[in-house]
This record gives sequence, C-alpha cells and structure tokens, in this order.
Amino acid sequence: MNASVPIQIKTIAEYHRLMELPKPEHPLVSVVKFEDIKRNPKSGPGSIIHHFYSIALKKDFHAKLKYGQQDFDFDEGVMHFMAPKQVLSVHSLTEEELKHSGWLLLIHPDFLWNTSLSKKIKEYEFFSYQVNEALHLSDKEETLVTGIIQHIADEYHTAIDKFSQEVIIAQIELLLTYSERFYQRQFITRKIANHRVLDQLEALLTDYFAKDDLANKGIPTVHFIAESLNISPNYLSRLLQLLTGQSTKQFIHDKLIDLAKEKLSTTGLSVNEIAYNLGFEHPQSFNKLFKSKTNLSPLEFRQSFN
Repeated sequence: MNASVPIQIKTIAEYHRLMELPKPEHPLVSVVKFEDIKRNPKSGPGSIIHHFYSIALKKDFHAKLKYGQQDFDFDEGVMHFMAPKQVLSVHSLTEEELKHSGWLLLIHPDFLWNTSLSKKIKEYEFFSYQVNEALHLSDKEETLVTGIIQHIADEYHTAIDKFSQEVIIAQIELLLTYSERFYQRQFITRKIANHRVLDQLEALLTDYFAKDDLANKGIPTVHFIAESLNISPNYLSRLLQLLTGQSTKQFIHDKLIDLAKEKLSTTGLSVNEIAYNLGFEHPQSFNKLFKSKTNLSPLEFRQSFN
C-alpha cells in the first residue's frame, strides 16, 4: 500500500481492525486505551482519514503527529479533537516500537442523529484546531477528563438499553463543555505566547501594506493571515477575541481604516483611488466600511482636516 495516500476509515470497526484491537462492543462509539493499540506507524499507512469524531487524551507519546504542514510532539496530558474527514499522519521518532498511553474516544456521526448534540457538536471550534493548538491539561483536569471517558466506556460495557444513548450523549456533551472551559483557561494562562502571535499579526499586516500588496493582491483574507501565522482560522479568531475583542476580519478592517485615514489626510488621492489602493474592487464598499467605522464618509473625514 502506498503510504503517501491516506487510508479512509469509514467505521469504528475498521479502525479497530487496522489498529489490531478487539471488535468494538458498540458499532458507533468506542473508548480505546492507547496502550492496547498494537500497530506501529512503520507497519502501515502514514496518513489516515477518519469518518467519525475522535477525542484523544495522550501521554508519553514518542512520535510526531503532522496536521497540514505542522509537526507536533505530544507531551503529558494533551487533548486533541478531530472532526470527520480530517487527515492525520503519524511518524515514529525512534526505531523502537511505539509506546504511548492515554485514551481515545471515537464517535460516529450516526450515533448523534436525533439528539441535541448532532448540531451542537459542529459549533465547537476546537474540532478544527490544528495539532499544534492542542489542549494542555493540568493533573486535575486530566483526572476529570479521564473519569468522563471511563464513564462512557462503562455505560456501553453494561447491557445496552433504551437509556444508553441518552446517558452517553450527556457524558460526551459534558466532556465537550469542560474542554471548552479548559481552552478558555489555556488562552488566559498562555498570554505571553498569545501576545507574540498578536505581534506577528501586526508585523504581517504592516509588511503587507508597505509592499502595496493591497492594490496588487487585494485585502488579505482570514485564511491567508492564519496560514501565514501557522494557526488555524478558528484558533486565531478565538485568540483575537480574547486579546482585542475583535474577530480577525474586524482586526484587518480596523488596520485598513487607519491606513485610509492616513491617505485621506496626507495625500491628494481621490477617494476612488484610495479605495483601489486599499484593495477594494468597488469604491462603494470602501465608503460603506469607512462610514461604519467612523460615522463619517471618506469625503467628510477629509473635509474635517480643511
């Protein structure tokens, strides 16, 4: 099999077979101990695509996980969340057999049908975070998360009845709610790293504006900015909301308006020329944005300096 081509894993049973695990007790939800996984990264495909949700709590993981172009080394108590159809690559760091510990919760989308979580799970942004944006847990948080995952396993290990799905759904929702809380804590406790990203964003936009890329390439998109910073768009937006109270798009627009004010007050360029220089295809769009930000039209702003 060509290791460069990701293998598609459509069911939890297929995942269990690939990882040389016993047959799952429930076809749509499974809790796996990483210690029980026998397949070594060197013995199979380097990249896999899950068609189900996965929530991993990893410890002592002596391998690199690649998400996009970013490598990430897992350390103690790290959680990562993946939505269906994302690509994950595993590369061993040593010649020894891969040994790691922790828990893996697999949830097939079919298990969520006709439940409140079917729609709500798509609203959790961390399912689209990159691996290098994983959630780092304290010992207390790790114990709490482990307990919830074990409760889920205990529930389907017992005789499945009409209440089983409802109980498991409630536990999954509790796990996701705690994860949301822990991510909020992580944004707060990692202020230095977060402000470094903000500084990089400021420098990126300053350089972009100075090279006249606005006129040639247009207004930078959120995706372009995030990719340039090696951060997923959702993670960047969440970070900026915490640091500045703005989304990435609002942050970019504020910088554009600052530049527009400079050109309106220090040059003789017409409003239309300034609009085009700032990357707007239509001057009307520039006028509308400027007025929404300043309560003045570009002409009114210019006249206030005369």
